Amino acid sequence: MSYKPLELNGRVAVVIGGTSGIGRAIAHGLAEAGADVVPTSRRMEQVEAAAAEIEERGRRSLRVASDVSDRDSMQRVLAASIEAFGKVDILVNSAGRTKRAPTVDFPEDDWNDIIETNLTGTLRACQVFGRHMLEREYGRIINIASLSTFVALYEVAAYSASKAAVASLTKSLAVEWASRGVCVNAIAPGVFRTALNQKLLDETERGREFQMRTPARRFGKVEELAGAAVFLGSEAASFVNGEVLVVDGGFLASGVNQ
Repeated sequence: MSYKPLELNGRVAVVIGGTSGIGRAIAHGLAEAGADVVPTSRRMEQVEAAAAEIEERGRRSLRVASDVSDRDSMQRVLAASIEAFGKVDILVNSAGRTKRAPTVDFPEDDWNDIIETNLTGTLRACQVFGRHMLEREYGRIINIASLSTFVALYEVAAYSASKAAVASLTKSLAVEWASRGVCVNAIAPGVFRTALNQKLLDETERGREFQMRTPARRFGKVEELAGAAVFLGSEAASFVNGEVLVVDGGFLASGVNQ
């Protein structure tokens, strides 16, 4: 039996939340591995810029905005992708939100908003694109989990609960859809520096603790997540299903570091 390569030539990927941060880096990685990529999010100006970056890498793209709270918007992304490319092979669910506050006083509306985006939004996308994949009997879905899927992070209970649930949803869908050619996995990033968290990581005690507990002694670069996504989206991972692949510089393995 021949080796199945880590390449995505001829594949079509949709990256929800693919216009910034982790999602944008994954979209770039998928394109560089050969896929045509549709990076989508709520802000059309960001969609335009992200699609141009895919095309600069020699791949095809589309400019369609979406909102994970709006099922119809995701249906439009799917329909546009099928019209342009004939199919969607890979879905990456990277849209997310968080808020830090003491749990005893955490507003219920904020809790619901985080669960709505991180968990229910992921479910909606899996349903919309998963139906198409099940009909074709082929698909690769990659959800984004978190360190907080596995360990508690101080004063982010809603985010942690949502990401633990994303892992559970990933496993449930893998069990339901594996026999029909659809693999559902997740990536759990460690601590990666982005434009949104740079100040937190570089200028606070919380950031210093994150770095101390990471044996690599540095924060991740978002580009370092691309390989995991390429692997899970490729035929090299054709028998990988229901897994949460941790990319964390050793954080979860960490005990005493000095």
